[in-house]
Amino acid sequence: MESKSNTEVRALKAHLALNVRNVSESIEFYKKMLGIEPSKVRAGYAKFDVQNPPLNLTLNQAAFHERGALSHLGIQVSSTDEVVAMRQKWVDAGLITRDEMETNCCYAIQDKTWTQDPDGNEREVFVVLQDHLPETSRGAATADDWHESATEGIAREVSCCATSATEVEPLARRHNASRTDNDWRPVKVS
Repeated sequence: MESKSNTEVRALKAHLALNVRNVSESIEFYKKMLGIEPSKVRAGYAKFDVQNPPLNLTLNQAAFHERGALSHLGIQVSSTDEVVAMRQKWVDAGLITRDEMETNCCYAIQDKTWTQDPDGNEREVFVVLQDHLPETSRGAATADDWHESATEGIAREVSCCATSATEVEPLARRHNASRTDNDWRPVKVS
């Protein structure tokens, strides 16, 4: 049957429903990460009505033993200063962060910071510095394809949104010289 409606649907916000092991622990994490209180809490359930970016986030308590198929979640911002500001908000709230600056991800050079919820799901805030990098024989563009001095000539293997210690480019180079690769301790921005 052919639809005769030409009404454009305008989405209000995205909805993300996450299974969590312990809804109380997850509520505390998301209160810190998002900086807001949940709009609804019930037994085994919580809802956060996020305004920026528009998101209906729900937490559903469920028994599971490993992380699901979810890779990670992220928010794209417009500048490295915004990445650093979000990281500082998370650190100030007591969350543990990890930074990747001038990293090659998804065929783009990005600055990003990460945190992890109580169930091990990773969240990133990122800015794209240069996009549409060429594919190499290893399946991803290398940092020297765009600007060798960005990594001071250090060769590194990369894969999209990877989180292994060998693929982390910490914020140390620009904001905190004491940071080391894959350092998950909170840091203070100078």
